[in-house]
Amino acid sequence: QVQLVESGGGLVQAGGSLRLSCAASGRTFSSYAMGWFRQAAGKERELVAAISWSGGRTYYAYSAKGRFTISRDNRKNTLYLQMNSLKPDDTAVYYCAAAGPGITMATRGADFNSWGQGTQVTVSS
Repeated sequence: QVQLVESGGGLVQAGGSLRLSCAASGRTFSSYAMGWFRQAAGKERELVAAISWSGGRTYYAYSAKGRFTISRDNRKNTLYLQMNSLKPDDTAVYYCAAAGPGITMATRGADFNSWGQGTQVTVSS
Protein backbone atom coordinates (compact mmCIF):
# COMPACT_ATOMS: atom_id res chain seq x y z
CA GLN A 1 0.00 0.00 0.00
CA VAL A 2 0.90 3.62 -0.43
CA GLN A 3 0.49 6.34 2.16
CA LEU A 4 -0.55 9.70 0.69
CA VAL A 5 -0.70 13.07 2.42
CA GLU A 6 -2.12 16.11 0.64
CA SER A 7 -1.39 19.74 1.44
CA GLY A 8 -1.88 23.15 -0.09
CA GLY A 9 -5.63 23.59 0.02
CA GLY A 10 -7.27 26.71 1.32
CA LEU A 11 -9.54 29.64 0.59
CA VAL A 12 -8.92 31.69 -2.54
CA GLN A 13 -10.85 34.25 -4.52
CA ALA A 14 -12.16 33.48 -7.98
CA GLY A 15 -9.39 33.92 -10.53
CA GLY A 16 -6.72 33.01 -8.04
CA SER A 17 -4.32 30.09 -7.91
CA LEU A 18 -3.41 27.25 -5.58
CA ARG A 19 -0.82 24.49 -5.74
CA LEU A 20 -1.67 21.18 -4.15
CA SER A 21 1.01 18.72 -3.14
CA CYS A 22 0.80 15.04 -2.29
CA ALA A 23 3.64 13.31 -0.47
CA ALA A 24 3.81 9.57 -1.04
CA SER A 25 5.51 6.80 0.92
CA GLY A 26 5.45 3.05 0.75
CA ARG A 27 5.65 1.53 -2.71
CA THR A 28 8.26 2.83 -5.14
CA PHE A 29 6.70 6.11 -6.24
CA SER A 30 8.01 6.01 -9.78
CA SER A 31 6.37 2.69 -10.59
CA TYR A 32 2.70 3.66 -10.78
CA ALA A 33 0.28 6.23 -12.12
CA MET A 34 -1.17 8.98 -9.93
CA GLY A 35 -4.26 11.11 -10.04
CA TRP A 36 -6.12 13.99 -8.44
CA PHE A 37 -9.81 13.59 -7.71
CA ARG A 38 -12.28 15.98 -6.18
CA GLN A 39 -15.63 15.72 -4.47
CA ALA A 40 -17.95 18.66 -4.04
CA ALA A 41 -20.70 18.64 -1.45
CA GLY A 42 -23.57 16.47 -2.60
CA LYS A 43 -21.74 15.26 -5.70
CA GLU A 44 -19.82 12.15 -6.68
CA ARG A 45 -16.06 12.02 -6.65
CA GLU A 46 -14.60 12.84 -10.05
CA LEU A 47 -11.20 12.53 -11.66
CA VAL A 48 -9.62 15.91 -12.29
CA ALA A 49 -6.23 14.92 -13.70
CA ALA A 50 -3.96 11.91 -13.98
CA ILE A 51 -0.33 11.33 -14.79
CA SER A 52 1.65 8.31 -15.88
CA TRP A 53 4.42 6.74 -13.84
CA SER A 54 7.13 8.70 -15.65
CA GLY A 55 5.18 11.92 -16.03
CA GLY A 56 5.25 11.58 -19.79
CA ARG A 57 1.50 11.21 -20.20
CA THR A 58 -1.24 13.29 -18.64
CA TYR A 59 -5.01 13.37 -18.68
CA TYR A 60 -7.33 16.21 -17.74
CA ALA A 61 -11.03 16.37 -17.22
CA TYR A 62 -12.75 18.87 -19.47
CA SER A 63 -13.31 21.20 -16.53
CA ALA A 64 -9.58 21.28 -15.78
CA LYS A 65 -8.11 21.63 -19.25
CA GLY A 66 -6.17 24.83 -19.77
CA ARG A 67 -6.35 25.80 -16.10
CA PHE A 68 -4.83 22.93 -14.10
CA THR A 69 -1.46 21.23 -14.50
CA ILE A 70 -0.56 17.90 -12.95
CA SER A 71 3.08 17.02 -12.43
CA ARG A 72 5.24 14.73 -10.35
CA ASP A 73 8.76 14.68 -8.97
CA ASN A 74 9.79 11.07 -8.64
CA ARG A 75 12.97 12.03 -6.79
CA LYS A 76 10.88 13.72 -4.09
CA ASN A 77 8.02 11.18 -4.12
CA THR A 78 5.62 14.07 -4.61
CA LEU A 79 2.64 14.75 -6.85
CA TYR A 80 1.46 18.28 -7.65
CA LEU A 81 -1.62 20.01 -9.00
CA GLN A 82 -1.21 23.61 -10.06
CA MET A 83 -4.62 25.23 -10.28
CA ASN A 84 -5.01 28.61 -11.99
CA SER A 85 -8.02 30.75 -12.85
CA LEU A 86 -10.00 29.09 -10.10
CA LYS A 87 -13.78 29.28 -10.16
CA PRO A 88 -16.37 28.81 -7.40
CA ASP A 89 -17.33 25.53 -9.13
CA ASP A 90 -13.84 24.23 -8.27
CA THR A 91 -14.78 24.24 -4.58
CA ALA A 92 -14.39 20.68 -3.32
CA VAL A 93 -12.27 18.32 -1.27
CA TYR A 94 -9.32 17.29 -3.41
CA TYR A 95 -7.79 13.85 -3.06
CA CYS A 96 -4.63 12.40 -4.49
CA ALA A 97 -4.71 8.75 -5.42
CA ALA A 98 -2.25 6.08 -6.47
CA ALA A 99 -2.97 3.43 -9.04
CA GLY A 100 -2.53 -0.23 -8.28
CA PRO A 101 0.72 -2.13 -8.80
CA GLY A 102 1.79 -2.35 -12.41
CA ILE A 103 -0.66 0.30 -13.62
CA THR A 104 1.49 2.90 -15.31
CA MET A 105 -1.35 5.13 -16.54
CA ALA A 106 -4.89 5.27 -15.24
CA THR A 107 -8.04 7.28 -15.82
CA ARG A 108 -10.65 5.01 -14.26
CA GLY A 109 -11.50 5.33 -10.61
CA ALA A 110 -11.32 1.56 -10.24
CA ASP A 111 -7.62 1.63 -11.16
CA PHE A 112 -6.73 3.64 -8.06
CA ASN A 113 -6.41 1.76 -4.79
CA SER A 114 -4.71 4.18 -2.39
CA TRP A 115 -6.16 7.54 -1.32
CA GLY A 116 -5.09 10.50 0.73
CA GLN A 117 -7.25 12.09 3.39
CA GLY A 118 -8.14 15.05 1.19
CA THR A 119 -7.58 18.78 1.34
CA GLN A 120 -10.32 21.39 1.13
CA VAL A 121 -10.26 23.95 -1.66
CA THR A 122 -12.77 26.79 -1.38
CA VAL A 123 -13.10 29.40 -4.11
CA SER A 124 -15.09 32.49 -3.24
CA SER A 125 -16.87 34.62 -5.81
